[in-house]
Amino acid sequence: MARLLHNALIINENRSFIGSVLINQGLIQHVFEGAVPDAIFQTVEVVDAKGLWLLPGAIDDHVHFREPGLTHKASIESESKAAVAGGVTSYMDMPNTKPATTTIAQWEAKMELAAERSWANYAFYLGATNDNIAELQKADFQRVCGVKLFMGSSTGNMLVDDENALNELFETVPGLIAVHAESESRIRANREHYIHQYGETLPLSFHPLIRDAEACYESTSLAVELAHRHGARLHVLHVSTANELALFESKPLVEKRITAEACVPHLWFDQDAYARKGAAIKCNPAIKTSTDRRALIEAVQKGLIDVIATDHAPHLWSEKEGDALTAASGMPSIQFSLPLMLELSLQGCFSKETVVTRMCHAPAILYRIEKRGFIREGYHADLVLIDPSSEHVISSDEVLSTCGWSPYVGERVHFSVVKTYVNGSLVFNQGKVMGQRAVSALLFNAHRNTLNHEKTRN
Repeated sequence: MARLLHNALIINENRSFIGSVLINQGLIQHVFEGAVPDAIFQTVEVVDAKGLWLLPGAIDDHVHFREPGLTHKASIESESKAAVAGGVTSYMDMPNTKPATTTIAQWEAKMELAAERSWANYAFYLGATNDNIAELQKADFQRVCGVKLFMGSSTGNMLVDDENALNELFETVPGLIAVHAESESRIRANREHYIHQYGETLPLSFHPLIRDAEACYESTSLAVELAHRHGARLHVLHVSTANELALFESKPLVEKRITAEACVPHLWFDQDAYARKGAAIKCNPAIKTSTDRRALIEAVQKGLIDVIATDHAPHLWSEKEGDALTAASGMPSIQFSLPLMLELSLQGCFSKETVVTRMCHAPAILYRIEKRGFIREGYHADLVLIDPSSEHVISSDEVLSTCGWSPYVGERVHFSVVKTYVNGSLVFNQGKVMGQRAVSALLFNAHRNTLNHEKTRN
């Protein structure tokens, strides 16, 4: 039966207006601005959305769901449940699992797992190594969202530090290259310096000193230079410093071949939070100064930062115990990412329309995702209803991630996800994941010179 989401504040394509959305057979059949014809009500299920905000489902281009091989801390099923509970209807998962996703066969195996277990639409990166460029060249980038390149902070065999391999990758791989950019040599030198000065046990406050701003800038500038030299599509993940922003341009996203992402932890916290949050906010790249945080927020508003993602990376709390050298880096973020970013809009950091642009529209444009990320007729009905007047303190009881904790517990927000629809199916309702999985693998217009969203109405 068709379903009408009726009388919501629709936030879409830099506009906010009272309207209704008709869903039929998994697609958005019609968007009504203002009144709905009386005849419609006789043939549909009506969902009263008065007082709620209706957004496109968020698309998170940067998650670590830990499957296969690390399911003691997370899985595709558990983390995709956390995703839809947070209004995220599509995700792109990173390759540093066990085994690492560095072959097409391993990538296919993850796709099969997601088809069976995921509650949100899915895609997976292939991971680059110093010696698998030929494998990457064979990938179908209408199904593979991109190549993940570690230029520092690698897991296993995934640090690419060979100059010839880097040049061949940027010159010959036709897909988007998503880079973790931190200079491994500078990080090692910083670590040795502080150990020599202070010994083997370093407080967590040393983490942003070891993984400092210069380590980020040095590596990001190399990636940008390689992309310019070879004409590659480069996406710099989790930008964390003010200095790096000088490497990017503020122009329409459809015109860019070099793009930038900021992640929720770097927008929500600064290094003063280490005193109260401890290892809970230890991540790579490190959360840095209040000056860096303010610069990132401003860059989100201006368009120097194109996408807001999470770098959702769960660990068991026992793995987080330790100091700057021994505590695991990474944190769960996906379940609370949309309410937290809307909270920043309430605080005046950027508009609610900008949140929707950076978390919903921009990933669809940047990755050239087919018919998602917008509330448009004919698009897949990935939709989220938000209550904007549900002030509460995030509690540990809400956490759905397998790891069982969140750095955002104790944070006050005014927004909550009420309902999440994936391909028109209600999968999250009033605090519970429910219903039938209705997911699809994301598809990408990878080989088109122009985007199917071209000259979007942003």
